[in-house]
Amino acid sequence: MDASVREALFDAAALERLAAVADIDTALVVQDFTDPAAAGALADAEALLTGWGCPPLTAEALARMPRLRTVVHAAGSVKHHITAACWERGLTVASAAGANALPVAEYTVAAILFSGKRVLHSARVYREKRSWVSPIDVIGSGGNHQRTVGVVGASRIGRRVIELLRPYDLHVLLHDPYVDDEQAAEMGVRAVSLDALARSSDIVTIHAPELPETRHLFDRARLALLPDGATLINTSRGSLVDTAALTEELLTGRLNAVLDVTDPEVLPASSPLYDLPNVLLTPHVAGSLGNELGRMAHAALDELERYARGVPYADPVRAEDLTRSA
Repeated sequence: MDASVREALFDAAALERLAAVADIDTALVVQDFTDPAAAGALADAEALLTGWGCPPLTAEALARMPRLRTVVHAAGSVKHHITAACWERGLTVASAAGANALPVAEYTVAAILFSGKRVLHSARVYREKRSWVSPIDVIGSGGNHQRTVGVVGASRIGRRVIELLRPYDLHVLLHDPYVDDEQAAEMGVRAVSLDALARSSDIVTIHAPELPETRHLFDRARLALLPDGATLINTSRGSLVDTAALTEELLTGRLNAVLDVTDPEVLPASSPLYDLPNVLLTPHVAGSLGNELGRMAHAALDELERYARGVPYADPVRAEDLTRSA
């Protein structure tokens, strides 16, 4: 992982716990598998504890680690570094994706509730007038009573969003090609087609994986299905939304957006999305940051302790699952 990631993830308590479960030099952070200074440690390594910035574990990299049996990722997606060579080698893999899903879901629920309450619009009007504004006038037809929220993707994050929305008086729709009507009903939501979800939702939140078939899932045609005044929330991957088409819609003022990810990431400085009053643009902050990183680190250490005890991982990553997950 990057050295800065190690510093952010592992406080003194986490390092003490790590030293208790593994024979490790906690000061050694490998950022380049070809680094001669790391050659000895890599040659002896049975397990890798990885994080953001881990280089790809190619066949060439794995050749430097003949004793390697497992990889525990102290973050979410492993797609950046786990390669086909890892599965061919028979490595086991675990991640802290479950822990990382929690703050993303919390960010999303906050965005849903703020969107329903028209917080961006209200704050802008109040800032511009700098005097009394009628709450009734500024909210207009907004509010969170029996709004319809469309959740795209019953991923870890999508399912957690659904759980967190249960106390609220909202109608929740779900589109996921791998979830049938009965499974959706068990989650307390209604399964619908993606187009039906787009047409019927006041707020749409995207939690689908980045795959070839999900690129521009919300293209110009599907964005046009969203009702006037609807809000699109994206905390997944920027490529799932056609940025040019969304920008055109947002420039008209017809739609609103809460975007924690974009395509490209970062948007060019000339993008109007930075300044539009109907857009909340954040720099990929929904995931684990600040004091949330410790939860992710300890989730990874939980898995490493399971490996040391010889018991299965609680949250294993399997090759076949990566074809339909982040």
